[in-house]
Amino acid sequence: MTSPARPDKRRAVALMLTATAFIASSTLMAKLASDPRFGPPLHPLQISHGRFLFALALIGTVVLARRAPLSQPDLRLHAARSLLGWSGVTLMFTAVAFIPMADATAISFLNPVFAMVFAIPLLGERVGPLRWSAAAIAFLGALILLRPSAASFEAGALFALGAALFMGLEVILIKRLSGREPPLQILLVNNTMGLCIASLAVLPVWQMPTPAQWPLLAGVGGAMALAQFFFVSAMARAEASYIAPFAFTTLIFAAAYDAALFGAWPDAITMLGAATLLSGAGLLAWRESHLQTAASPPE
Repeated sequence: MTSPARPDKRRAVALMLTATAFIASSTLMAKLASDPRFGPPLHPLQISHGRFLFALALIGTVVLARRAPLSQPDLRLHAARSLLGWSGVTLMFTAVAFIPMADATAISFLNPVFAMVFAIPLLGERVGPLRWSAAAIAFLGALILLRPSAASFEAGALFALGAALFMGLEVILIKRLSGREPPLQILLVNNTMGLCIASLAVLPVWQMPTPAQWPLLAGVGGAMALAQFFFVSAMARAEASYIAPFAFTTLIFAAAYDAALFGAWPDAITMLGAATLLSGAGLLAWRESHLQTAASPPE
């Protein structure tokens, strides 16, 4: 067993910022894989399959190289978590094919709010007025980003909302797994099961990627695996309540990539919605930080 990482908040922040850059990079390459400039657009199910395939290849190599000790996994819990994770990733990749990355990324930040709501019946947690207020602010921001009209909601935004819902449920299962199994084992089992699910789902829509699309698929999986590694490393060096809010910088990287490659500069509605949503999510993160530090009853 490797010794625990020493607490180092500055390094933890640097690692988390690196993780968010890779998360946005993975989403960017998923968007490019569905871009006609690189060949016939790949179906989101195939992009999701590539994400798990190449992520597992990288994580499996690390496990073999480090000869990391593995314990008996909770297969039922892993299976449920992997199905939710695959669903969330696939819906997110679908969303960015329709709307700017910044919009999809901002809406996906509802996942901690969904996690808070699901924690009430599934984990027996109590939620007080302040946290409900934070959730309401975040939902208001998402509603602005969804751009409701007399006709309908934008399809891509609804896909991003679905991704946030599934990822929020996944967070509940990650909480249950994190205290029972080593992080590297969780990543290995998750990506193995995710690949199995993705391999079955992709069969009806699979097509041979073009020479330009193969590196993009490898980039989707490799970037996500590296993001997971840097994320876990950051969490090992600082309290989750301190480091988690820095994950919101994913939105900055997503907006920058969108502007640089697609010329999709955020408009006033996007900026208002993102700012509102992040205010609610940030208030929730701040409240969680105080709950853990003071060890006081939930408010």
